[in-house]
Amino acid sequence: MAEEVDVIVLGMGVGGEEVGGKLAMAGLSVLGIENRLVGGECPYWGCVPSKMMIRASGLLAEGRRISGMAGSSEVFPDWAPVAKRIREEATDFWDDKVAVDRFTGRGGRFLRGTGRLAGPKRVEVDGQVYTARKGVVVGTGTKAAIPPVPGLAETPFWTNKEAIEVEELPTSLTVLGGGAIGLELAQMFQRFGVRVTVIEAMDRLMAYEEPESSELITEVLQRDGVAVHTGCRAVRVDGNTVHLADGREFASEKLLVATGRTADLHRLGLDTVGLDPAAKEITVDGHMRAADGLWAVGDCTGHGAFTHMAMYQAAIAIRDILGQEGPPADYRAHPRVTFTDPEIGSVGLTEEAARHQGIHVQTAYTKLPESTRGWIHKVGNDGFIKLVADRDRDVLVGATSAGPTGGEVLSALAVAVHAQVPVHVLQHMIYAYPTFHRAIEAAVQQLEV
Repeated sequence: MAEEVDVIVLGMGVGGEEVGGKLAMAGLSVLGIENRLVGGECPYWGCVPSKMMIRASGLLAEGRRISGMAGSSEVFPDWAPVAKRIREEATDFWDDKVAVDRFTGRGGRFLRGTGRLAGPKRVEVDGQVYTARKGVVVGTGTKAAIPPVPGLAETPFWTNKEAIEVEELPTSLTVLGGGAIGLELAQMFQRFGVRVTVIEAMDRLMAYEEPESSELITEVLQRDGVAVHTGCRAVRVDGNTVHLADGREFASEKLLVATGRTADLHRLGLDTVGLDPAAKEITVDGHMRAADGLWAVGDCTGHGAFTHMAMYQAAIAIRDILGQEGPPADYRAHPRVTFTDPEIGSVGLTEEAARHQGIHVQTAYTKLPESTRGWIHKVGNDGFIKLVADRDRDVLVGATSAGPTGGEVLSALAVAVHAQVPVHVLQHMIYAYPTFHRAIEAAVQQLEV
């Protein structure tokens, strides 16, 4: 006989843990199932430890910027305290006891194991079937996508996990992939003295963001000493040597594969609930419903591998399961930040995407060093503001904020896009002086209304 609870949460990553904990606190009986670590990628191999690494490398960069501004300096990198902090403060040596106790302390029941759907409102774990009176929430996340390059499978390459766990740095590193993860780690390792090469198959880094973002990050990385090669397709890997289609070879002590993320859904039993087991993501409606009695949140829904997206979707699923009122998902103002130096934050549509949708586009662009705060900041002031406006509706549909605090400045632009604040209102606001965000005013004044 199947054991019965109110809700089963299959996959206790960021989104799943949030759903399970909040529903348990609301008085529902909740079974949470996870075969890895409760909390998912973010606290153990993603957002938290990687930003600790980036923070440390940023301090090194700032130390090197003292000369000519505030005296003189010599900087001597030491990886040991960074590795120690990641182990002890961020991950508890990759132990999720705190997260499990947090969930069970809220009233949930936790089961360590690999679950699969076994029909509507049913989940099987190691031969035991569990039934949910209200339904099942899937939050099984994603894993590193590994390209089918000959020889790669036989190579002991790194993914973001091995890169985060490293205790001793290599002398050299080749990074396959010019997206956010690859670029953040490339710059960070370079600043700690590793000789880094980035190889990107597409014609520019950050290929899905604005061309201005690609141009800026390429210039900054090269200034840091990173070798950048775009439009280069890897055709073979031999040991730690990457062979490109044009005949060039790049050898290094370690190889990091950062070519994106993929949802591993084929073993989830989606066919038992009428869904396609070969799908790349689980399609959900505005209330996170994938089927009758089935919700999905986070990376597996295909709306980006971001902690903030998982938390946003979790809140919607919780309301729906509890029968509470609330707006459906609205992805128009989807924010994302690449935590390089400078940070590159984006929200909504790029110029190209807006034009592709048939929007009557107008853009504005201003360089951060030309702002008063940028001029004061001087060294390390790389950045810009780019706005993408819909002239017919007099609103912003997208924006990019690059700079020393690009991710923080982005918040004002995210509000403008999400709330559809009229451009003429933005033009007549008061912007605090002298701030980095005041560059928004310089950009918005370029737009016609």
